Amino acid sequence: MTLESLISTYGYAAILVGTFVEGETVLVLGGFAAHRGYLELPWVILAAFVGSLCGDQLFFFLGRRHSHFILEHRPAFKGKMERANRLITRFQTPLILGFRFLYGLRTVMPFALGVSTVAVVRFVVLNAIGALGWATGVAVGGYVFGSALELAMGDLKHYEFRLFGAIAITGIVIWALYFYRDRQNRGYRSQKE
Repeated sequence: MTLESLISTYGYAAILVGTFVEGETVLVLGGFAAHRGYLELPWVILAAFVGSLCGDQLFFFLGRRHSHFILEHRPAFKGKMERANRLITRFQTPLILGFRFLYGLRTVMPFALGVSTVAVVRFVVLNAIGALGWATGVAVGGYVFGSALELAMGDLKHYEFRLFGAIAITGIVIWALYFYRDRQNRGYRSQKE
């Protein structure tokens, strides 16, 4: 199976699933794939919008319904929850619209908003607006990135596989560094206590 057929067959589903969980790297790859003609940009944005919206709604409702159980079994969330609650108190509306851009708080923020007193309808509406803005911005960014590379390098056909790999590896490295730093910070905090 070629790279083109893999992307054409599974690309939208991968974007939907990837953005349900985190998704920046997957969405940049989707935008780049749209630039290369393997996917359609509007469908990339729609898949990312649906995945992001559904994932954040799930975390919101988990916070609303099961926060005690989750916090009891995930003590590492407590520090992030304190930071999230401070932000919610000061910047509620802009935070709901833009938490997807706050790396490291992306997963905990909808959960913290679910624990807070934010009304469900308010969260759903603002979350939908934020998800659409994020999906559009990041997907178009991946598309423009592909255009810029093509201007700089000429025909990208010979470099496609390497470029897709480089984008994916960059995303994995960033995620791994964040995960490592977060784990180090948790160890440091537990030693202080």
